Amino acid sequence: MFLYILGFVAFLFLYRWFRETKTVPNVSEKYVYITGCDTGFGNLLARHLDKLGFRVIAGCYTEKGEDELKKCSSDRLTTLHLDVTNGESISKATEFIKSLVGERGLWAVVNNAGVSVPSAPNDWLTVDDFKPMIEVNLYGVIAVTLSVLPLIKKAKGRVVNIASVFGRISPFGGPYCISKYGVEAFNDSLRMNMTAFGVKVLCIEPGFFKTSVTDVDLIDKNLRRLWDKLPQDVRDDYGSDYMDRGSVMLREKFSKMLDGDLMKVVNCMAHAVSAAHPRTRYSPGWDAKFFWLPVSYMPTCISDRLLLKDAVKPKVALMQS
Repeated sequence: MFLYILGFVAFLFLYRWFRETKTVPNVSEKYVYITGCDTGFGNLLARHLDKLGFRVIAGCYTEKGEDELKKCSSDRLTTLHLDVTNGESISKATEFIKSLVGERGLWAVVNNAGVSVPSAPNDWLTVDDFKPMIEVNLYGVIAVTLSVLPLIKKAKGRVVNIASVFGRISPFGGPYCISKYGVEAFNDSLRMNMTAFGVKVLCIEPGFFKTSVTDVDLIDKNLRRLWDKLPQDVRDDYGSDYMDRGSVMLREKFSKMLDGDLMKVVNCMAHAVSAAHPRTRYSPGWDAKFFWLPVSYMPTCISDRLLLKDAVKPKVALMQS
């Protein structure tokens, strides 16, 4: 009986692999709109899809990002200035895309733009600290998607949202996890809404990869800035050496966890755009598959224990132990 079950499971994996190798036809006629193409995943995806023959529309926040991307791409790739927090910028980009794609519609939008600071214990932050990141990571995803959704419905195309494993579990404070949980919720509701229109809505949930979002120097600098602004009573709760201990732990963890192979994520993004039968969710990174996602399904008492095991403890906790 065990061999029959093993054989059936092997058959299912083989069938899924074969099914997922099929790609959509006529890629040279398909337009793909990507946000956050200055650096990181968005930049690599824009170049990768360009090489595959897609007509890429790359949204960049800076002029420098546009110029550098044009230098290493074909004439099929078009860049445009895009600030996902600015309604006028989004509207201008949408009008340009409409004129470009015509009656064919837009094959895919990839919501990649995102930021990661400020991230800190919640009692270090004010409500105003939460707003800018949520504007980019969540409202930006919603605003860009809704702006081009009629064009995607016309093409019976794709919406690809870049969430995170931290849209499944919240091991640290600040707006990052909140914004990614929101992306997951928007993604799921949109997927069900769009089924009747033949539009596929797909989600990428990467683990830790070496990008500007996980720049340890940037995160450490942000933490120190917030620490310096804290009232003295809050600093006393955490202890005068808390920031130094936290900085050491942060660098040790990131040196072990960060994966430098960004193509693991880019290949998932490209598959979501180009496969005839894409997956509903992708979880690139061994840490995502074998730690973060399993932990997210565990009972809270177990997941909390695992996540707090190596956390830097505030002074008040050290005094109680």
